[in-house]
Amino acid sequence: MPKVGVKHIRKQQLINATIESIGEYGLQNTTIITISRIAGLSSGIISHYFGGKQGLIEATIMHLLEQLRLALVERIPRQQLDATERLKMVIEANFTSFQRSTPTIKTWLSFWAESMHDPKLKRLQNINSKRLYSNLLFSYRQLLAEDVAKIAAMKTAAMIDGLWLRCALSPRPDAEFIQAEQLCKNFINEQINQYGDITCQ
Repeated sequence: MPKVGVKHIRKQQLINATIESIGEYGLQNTTIITISRIAGLSSGIISHYFGGKQGLIEATIMHLLEQLRLALVERIPRQQLDATERLKMVIEANFTSFQRSTPTIKTWLSFWAESMHDPKLKRLQNINSKRLYSNLLFSYRQLLAEDVAKIAAMKTAAMIDGLWLRCALSPRPDAEFIQAEQLCKNFINEQINQYGDITCQ
């Protein structure tokens, strides 16, 4: 009988190998062979678990999305949390060391480009965008009037995505990612100080 958890371990190995392969070869040159070689598993297991390369690519993107979700969940304590601090945690979740790593950066960039042509990947991108906006709006609503909160959430989401992209394409991404995270947090302070009744510390 197979060991409990082996399937999960192997699937995660293949997802990790996919990220590494895209980081090294790019999405177009990533194949079942490059993935299986990096994972140290047979190429047939990809079809067995994911139905082929496309299914594995989709699973890899879902893994990246799940890492974003978990990064936020891990930062939010169970007790009541100040809305301003929660907004900052949303920022931090998007700038973790995992999200700033070179293979992850290249996978995200490949995903965004491919999502313009692939309906399934486009759906995942929409889920990602809506989740970020929703998380920001939830906290802004506690600090700002409804119409202002919606605009602030849209602006902050755009700032996160835009600065992340600029950093990803920068020749010095490490330093710029640190600066970008702080700029996003400063922007939150500005929105609350300008439009809200609660002063952000």
